Amino acid sequence: VLQKGLKENFADAQVSVVDCPDLTQEPFNFPAKGICGKPRIADVGGVPYLIPLVQKEKVYDLNTVAKDIELPGAFILGAGAVSSRILGVNAELIPIVQTKSEKKPAVNGSYVAQINPADKGCLLEKYSSKYSDCEFGLLANLYASEGKPGKVIEVKANGRTGELNFVSCLRQTLEKHYGEKPVGMGGTFIIQKGKAKIHIMPPEFSACPLNTDEDVNNWLKFFEMKAPLICQPVIVSRDPGFDLRVEHTHCFSQHGEGGHYHQDTSPDSVQYLGYFQPAELLFRIDRPRETHRVGRD
Repeated sequence: VLQKGLKENFADAQVSVVDCPDLTQEPFNFPAKGICGKPRIADVGGVPYLIPLVQKEKVYDLNTVAKDIELPGAFILGAGAVSSRILGVNAELIPIVQTKSEKKPAVNGSYVAQINPADKGCLLEKYSSKYSDCEFGLLANLYASEGKPGKVIEVKANGRTGELNFVSCLRQTLEKHYGEKPVGMGGTFIIQKGKAKIHIMPPEFSACPLNTDEDVNNWLKFFEMKAPLICQPVIVSRDPGFDLRVEHTHCFSQHGEGGHYHQDTSPDSVQYLGYFQPAELLFRIDRPRETHRVGRD
């Protein structure tokens, strides 16, 4: 299904089932070996807690989320916002955490991408270099598993010929094929060659209400970042009525760049390599009572 859909949007695409590579190795350096074992997705909070105006009191903990999704000790990947209570500013969180279990403390391999106060560029840092908690704020889209090795879906796609970004192409392909039946996936992929359009939220929350997508885009800071970028996507083919963010991807690198992935900007030369696992369960945590569709891109 995925290969057929990708071939409509990329010059070359191959999808196969393989053994998950050891994700503790380069370029991932994750705290768990794989993305297999009781795979599940959690959509926590939501964009309405950020815009039109921020609700700073919305703070969560990945160790608590692991218990909420009935998988204490889960290995969690995904995309979210930092806890401004901890950092003092707003920033993008790239969560990569082996949550705590009865036997072991948490291992936080997350990254933070924020606007560098010195030059207004990207400042990418390992979360654990400054902080010892597993908090996040406002919203997150998370893929969780036991972090075990096992069979995964390997996706290779080169040379983008269509308009859709890599993640949207995967999601829309699933939606087209499975229709009313929601299919969720998570994992990791590398933009091996090329460049990508990435945003980072400003350190200051907007004092003026952000009421439209245009308002949001004027507030966000956009960059073109270079490969290799290691990305953490969370995808649900369609929202079965839980006010989900159906796709959300954050990325990091070893060269100091990272943030929220939008699209590659070098379609001819771009190369993607990804490892995915379909999720068995979906958890919706602290769903906003008042909602809207702004800022879901």
